[in-house]
Amino acid sequence: MPHSESPSPETPEGSGFLSQFGKSEESTEWHSPAPAGYQRGRTKFVVVVGTVMSGLGKGIFASSLAKLIKDKGLSVAPIKMEGYLNIDSGTLNPYRHGEVFVLADGCETDMDLGTYERILGQDLTRRNFVTAGQIYTEVLERERRGGYLGRDVQMIPHVTGIVKMRLRELAMSGGSNGKQADVVFVEVGGTAGDYENGFYIEALRELAFEEGPESTCFVALTYILEPSILGEQKSKAAQLGIKRLMEAGIQPHIVACRAKNPVTDKVMEKMAMFSNVPLKRIFSMHDRESVYVIPEAMRAAGLDREILSILNLHDRTSPAKEDVARVEWLDFSRRIFAPRKHFIELGISGKYAALRDAYASIDKAVEHCSIQFSCDIRTRWIDTSELLDDAQTGAALDGVHALIVPGGFGQRGVEGKIRCVKWARTNKIPFLGICLGFQMAVIEFGRNVLGLAGANSTEFEPNCAHPMISELPEQKKLEGIMGGTMRLGGQEVILEPGSIASFLYGGKTEMRERFRHRFEVDPAYIAQLQDAGLRFSGRHPRFPIMQMLELPQSMHPYFVGGQFHPELTSRPLSPNPMFLGLIAAAIASREPEFAQTELGRRWVRNASKPVAAN
Repeated sequence: MPHSESPSPETPEGSGFLSQFGKSEESTEWHSPAPAGYQRGRTKFVVVVGTVMSGLGKGIFASSLAKLIKDKGLSVAPIKMEGYLNIDSGTLNPYRHGEVFVLADGCETDMDLGTYERILGQDLTRRNFVTAGQIYTEVLERERRGGYLGRDVQMIPHVTGIVKMRLRELAMSGGSNGKQADVVFVEVGGTAGDYENGFYIEALRELAFEEGPESTCFVALTYILEPSILGEQKSKAAQLGIKRLMEAGIQPHIVACRAKNPVTDKVMEKMAMFSNVPLKRIFSMHDRESVYVIPEAMRAAGLDREILSILNLHDRTSPAKEDVARVEWLDFSRRIFAPRKHFIELGISGKYAALRDAYASIDKAVEHCSIQFSCDIRTRWIDTSELLDDAQTGAALDGVHALIVPGGFGQRGVEGKIRCVKWARTNKIPFLGICLGFQMAVIEFGRNVLGLAGANSTEFEPNCAHPMISELPEQKKLEGIMGGTMRLGGQEVILEPGSIASFLYGGKTEMRERFRHRFEVDPAYIAQLQDAGLRFSGRHPRFPIMQMLELPQSMHPYFVGGQFHPELTSRPLSPNPMFLGLIAAAIASREPEFAQTELGRRWVRNASKPVAAN
């Protein structure tokens, strides 16, 4: 958007929150807070706002664009701004909002943060995620402490001031190199015109004004309709959506048009005319075969060059770094479409099987492995709430070559998960239990190997005969997680030397994964379980908390579980080891010669040795 002059030079910079108001709170309307040492205009901002409808893929678009800029040697920091009043995503039902993605620092976020981490290949923190609930809470708490010096607290300038402060704090130290970001990518949740995100859009308008010329690039991601009954693309809804954005004071610099098919020249000309955006900055973002080819499609269209020109960033780029990054990503993306050498059918049995977004990170982790192994993985989604007996379970799983039992909360579908674990264990099918799936493996072993009738979790049956999984107050006290909170975020795991777990993690005896759970294996049953063959190969560094389990290969070719969520750390160029081990074991079960290949030797442990029967 065209920028006026920056705020008055009387407004001090880098001198604390309240002093940012100018001479005094009563004498000025300026409210432009910034952290100490912040230099206006040093960090640039790319703002992505959706129009017409939600679900356009703003996260995929913004992360792909951020990757292009990062590949050029610049430091980038994404942020997702949600309009809901929840403090975080932790209490959201997956059917409402997809999976909850947990960051390394324990922040429970929107699933788009997973997209950013995977595409950018960098770990994010709670600074990269903000909700309306967080913003309003901070304003109200500040007001109660007398932080506004008697002023009446208003949406403008106080609420929008908090938003600007969050963005500038992220800019100061949230870059991909741990230092100040060259570019902050801002994704505004929802669509232009929503009540919930109106204050974000206003704050971003103010930010662009305050930061000065060439500081901010606004991108409108819109949708071009193509009704089958008409047989042509229609842009009226997109035009009206852009108009809503302009009514809020935002003149987009770039318009990206989502569509099923390539957007026609006629439609792009209309969009240029009605949005005041030059035709060279109207881009067709039509459907692609894979999200991983979007960065290269953007590059070919010149979208990255237009961003650099708008923000005057060409002199900060490194063509040499871009060449290296591009070759690496092109090699990966080309392998997506290469003929596959192997085939397996993978079962994923959970209670949210009807909604793929509930297991988005698992889906992506499997995809990463399929590319790594050149394996066609056909996924069978199984709703465990429908598995009422062993016969139904066997029928539902018949023919699968590997099984994942994922996490979840609540009692629905739990017995079906236990039946699935039993089926995989007794039929020697490669198995991976994740979080609740790890707990179900313990309970299944207790019931069917130890003969402990009534074995269960106190989460589902508080007074069960054998509480093999329970909430342990003494451990919670040691962990500092008393109350209703969970064990969240990155935690250290000590691996037993010589175990499958250690093998998968390259022979390491210590690694770090992300957790999201409240219940643990009860220490009273650990010795009994291990005596019967269940091996806890990953443990907490200090406390008696079991974090990984496995069966020896004399009992099962690949039976592994983790109390953590390994899918959260899988990346396109570096798939998670536990998923790689599962898929490799499944391929080897069908093609024994695979174990002798280079990939097989890396991921299939002792595959040439026969597996003894129970």
